[in-house]
This record gives sequence, C-alpha cells and structure tokens, in this order.
Amino acid sequence: MQFPADYKYSKEHTWLKVLDNSEALVGITEFAQSELGEIVYIDLPNIGKQFSKDAVFGSVEAVKTTSDLFMPVSGEILEVNTSLKDHADLVNTASFTDGWMIKIKQLNASEATTLMDAKAYESLVS
Repeated sequence: MQFPADYKYSKEHTWLKVLDNSEALVGITEFAQSELGEIVYIDLPNIGKQFSKDAVFGSVEAVKTTSDLFMPVSGEILEVNTSLKDHADLVNTASFTDGWMIKIKQLNASEATTLMDAKAYESLVS
C-alpha cells in the first residue's frame, strides 16, 4: 500500500495534496478504496460550492457499499475530476494520481497542518 510523503491524510481516509498556498487536490486513500472494493459511481459537488472541514462533499458507491466523502479541510470547489464519471475505477487503480476527486481553494490553509503525515496515517491503518 502506498503512503506518499508529500500528501496529508485525514482520519476519514481522504488525502490532501497541496499544490500551492491555497489550492489542493483531494481524493481517497488506497486503504479506503481497498476497504470499499470495486468503485462503480462517484457523486461529486458542483464547482463553486463551499464546504467546511469534515463536512460531507460527496459519496462513493462500490459494489458492496456506499460511503460518504469528508472534506479534509475547508474549501471551495474549483474543479471536479470529470474522468471519474465514466471511469470511477480510476479511484481503485490510481487513487493518488488520476483518481483525484476534487480541486479546492483552501479557505483556511492552516487546517492542513492538523492532518496526519504519511507515517502517522500508515500507523493508523496498519
């Protein structure tokens, strides 16, 4: 299982990859997708919508279950990964790269410092 060092992780198994001081990508971890199983559908928010930290921003539907997606930090949706509409399986095969879900503008950049680093997240799920 991968735990990229340049990502931050939440207890709800979402990751945050900061692109610059205010923008970041969000997705779910390899651990989360392996627990869910084969992902068949992803419901993502509209561009421009704002969410607070820990708020539900969408859901993931797998063959065996449906799970809510939680914001790792407060943010405004700048972009959604439209490739996931027809290829939800990218979350299973490339959760840290092509399987990203949303691009956000962080509303409070200091919130990212409250997330786990790779080593702490690996300890959580091991």
